Parts: sequence; structure tokens; C-alpha cells
Amino acid sequence: MPQGESRNKLVAQLKHGGNADSSINNVAVLARPVRGDTGGVPYIDNLASREIYRNPWMVLREDDIRRPDGSPGIYSVVDKPTYALVMPYDGHRFRLVEQFRYPVGARRWEFPQGTAPDLADVEPSELAARELREETGLRATSFEALGQLDTAPGMTSQRGWVFLATGIIEGEADREHEEQDMCSAWFSREDVEQMIRSGVIADAQSIAAYGLFLLRGR
Repeated sequence: MPQGESRNKLVAQLKHGGNADSSINNVAVLARPVRGDTGGVPYIDNLASREIYRNPWMVLREDDIRRPDGSPGIYSVVDKPTYALVMPYDGHRFRLVEQFRYPVGARRWEFPQGTAPDLADVEPSELAARELREETGLRATSFEALGQLDTAPGMTSQRGWVFLATGIIEGEADREHEEQDMCSAWFSREDVEQMIRSGVIADAQSIAAYGLFLLRGR
């Protein structure tokens, strides 16, 4: 479906109440989690680690562990690079992208986001600017860091930075080959909130990012 037609159809459905089909230090990529405050609960000790699988986007490892009671076990962990999620905002509207997400077998609207290729370590604000340009063609004069998110801490070490991009300049997208089905469009704040309520936006990172945006205004 053409980009404009897809966007207009979605907005029309939402308006009728229906459902629709700063300065930051470098962040280490693929780093093992740093032990922090556990609230007095003993750590799970890592006894050994084996790499099971690797490709340009992720590494799967299996660790031998010892639980607090001394019993042995295993833990499988997906290591992925730090990602950047960008919320392009012109003061009234947000720019979203839509693409087919193979693991869930459906198209999804979400904020532009991604990692550097080949497991590279890229400064977060630089990565944010690149993802914004590639996926939407937009440039921004300001990237404000709103916070960090854990992707899925029960299975992956990946974390990401959320940026609010303002001072928007329009341009042509330069998408990767894997993003050939992607489209993008502007949505009002009201539309975005209705998309979240109705499940049109189901991406956990996008929903959490919007929560950080709302907290920023308080």
C-alpha cells in the first residue's frame, strides 16, 4: 500500500474509534551486565560461557551458572549492540515508520530505531542521527537524550537510548536493503496515543519511549 494511503486509512480509522490493521559517553556494545544493587539478594555466579551462534546482528551464548542456594544451572543470553530509538517531533506531530516484523509475522508502526551494523560500537547520539536519516530522510538540529531502556532483560543484555529529535529538516530516506518495505508518516500526538491504546503501536520500546516523553513534560 502506498505510504500516503496507508497513513490516511489509519488516521481515518482512529478518528472513528476503530482499530487498524545531549552529550553522552560512549556506551559499550555487547558488554556483560555490571553488577549493581541486588537488594541484599546473592548474585547468580557465572562459572563458564560458550558462544553458540553469531551473525552480524547478534551473539547467542550459553552460560553455566550457580544460583544463590549453590545449585547449578544454565542461562542462555542474546547479546546485541546498544540501539538508539529516535522520536522525531515537530512540536505537534511525531514521525513513525511502518515495516513488516518477521518474528511476529505482522506490520508494525513504531519510532525509528536500530543498531550499528556488524556489532559495531557507535556513540548513541551519532547512531540516533543515522537511524533517523536512513529510515525517514529527516535531519534534526537537536537530539535530547530522554533515558535508557532494557530491551528484554530476561533474555538479552541489550540496552538502548531514547532521543527526542527536534529542529526537523526534511530529506530523502536512505534505507538499508532489509528495510525495503518500510514507509513513514507524520502523526499527531492524539493519533499516537490512540494507536497505543488500540494496539496499533505494540512495540514495547516505542511505548516506553513515549512514556519518557510524557515524563519530560512534568
